[in-house]
Amino acid sequence: MSQKLVIDPVTRVEGHGKVTIHLDENNQVTDAKFHIVEFRGFERFIQGHPYWEAPVLVQRLCGICPVSHHLAAAKAIDQIVGVDPDDLSLPAQKIRKLLHFGQVFQSHALHFFYLASPDLLFGVNSDPLKRNVVGVAMAFPDLAKKGILMRKFGQEIIKLTAGKRVHGIATTPGGVHKTITAKERMYFLDEKEIPSVDTMIKWSVEIIDFIKKYHSDNKDFLDTFAAYPSGHLGLVKKENGFLELYDGVLRATNANGNITLDDIPNDDYNEHFYESVKKWTYLKFPYLKHLGRENGWNRVGPLARLNVCDGIETPLAHKEWLEFKATTNGKTNNMTMHTHWARLIEILYSAEMMKDLLEDDDLLSDDLIRKGKRRKEGIGIIEAPRGTLIHHYEVDEKDRITRCNLIVSTTHNNEPMNQAVKWVANNVLNGKAKISEGMLNQVEVAIRAYDPCLSCATHAMGQMPLNMQLFDHYGNLIDENIKQ
Repeated sequence: MSQKLVIDPVTRVEGHGKVTIHLDENNQVTDAKFHIVEFRGFERFIQGHPYWEAPVLVQRLCGICPVSHHLAAAKAIDQIVGVDPDDLSLPAQKIRKLLHFGQVFQSHALHFFYLASPDLLFGVNSDPLKRNVVGVAMAFPDLAKKGILMRKFGQEIIKLTAGKRVHGIATTPGGVHKTITAKERMYFLDEKEIPSVDTMIKWSVEIIDFIKKYHSDNKDFLDTFAAYPSGHLGLVKKENGFLELYDGVLRATNANGNITLDDIPNDDYNEHFYESVKKWTYLKFPYLKHLGRENGWNRVGPLARLNVCDGIETPLAHKEWLEFKATTNGKTNNMTMHTHWARLIEILYSAEMMKDLLEDDDLLSDDLIRKGKRRKEGIGIIEAPRGTLIHHYEVDEKDRITRCNLIVSTTHNNEPMNQAVKWVANNVLNGKAKISEGMLNQVEVAIRAYDPCLSCATHAMGQMPLNMQLFDHYGNLIDENIKQ
């Protein structure tokens, strides 16, 4: 008779999920799964709404990354009114990009400083009473202060462009609602009221220096923990293959760096992807059709993006990317814990891009909206903080949405997160008859590296207390660990 270990829910992630680990009578792992226990209904209940409501409605998927859904939906709705990304006015493109980089900057800061840093600073087996954001603030006040102010800066950029920090409205079909004034942008360029964008760049470099030293001091753990071969997927610039977060072409590589999806346009995504389903989770499993379910899955997010791109357009982030690539001698990086380093390089890239955009006088223009020939279908793809995000809508002659398909970043990472859980189960829990809190946390550390947003991928329902139970092969409860 088998026994089952349950972690329900996983903590320090956005949304609710659980882990089950199955053991035989000798406490050897036979299976491990990451279950998404929330239910998503957005693809259905958005049907029947007029298409112009989509960018507003889909933001309610999540309070952490509403901007990403707002912009992906906006790009799709642009196509429905006959406007492709290159057809937008330059001011509208740049205002949207400023919004997007503000979102990436604040979201990455939230994840690193609030969710991931406690494990890195105190250790995965440290006292859980200290291993949290309050503990970080007490032990590392300067680091915590910078994290708070960096996130605030990104949120203020969002407020500038969308009116509110959360669930604001920046876009309209074919453009944006409002321009930016000279006074508004100076708020971010000087040091009078908040730390300037130059300070954000400086702090971003300092945080990268911190993570590089951390990697040097903890190489054995970071290079091996939850490391496994995988494919990688992300957007790159059409003209040079550089990192692209707002509008590019889709590129995927396998674990050895060989291209498996060769810079395809966004509108062709449906020809290359399938989504499989499993009865034990609400979250689907996307994969490349031509490679099949077993070999066609990909990681997405910071690690994947730095793997598939050919460089970064901003000088400081490009320098850091070169150093990051050098750790694997230019080969594909399949080390899960290196995702945190990659995420901080993207923080620096976002800060540099915000500076370039804030200094661009196109932001002050009132040339904001374009129109074209009406279409029945629209596809919008961007790189959300957590990875490749796809919005696809079809509408009828009465402007009502008849079909909606969303492939969310965390959905792409479903199989990678399951692989990470299996790695921990086989390498940490295998053969153990007693649960320690540190063992429990290592399962969560592997999942947290992906910064999953389970509310985006589904729709929130569930409770937060974590109850982890271990049963023997007769079904008797032999150990239990409860976290409130």
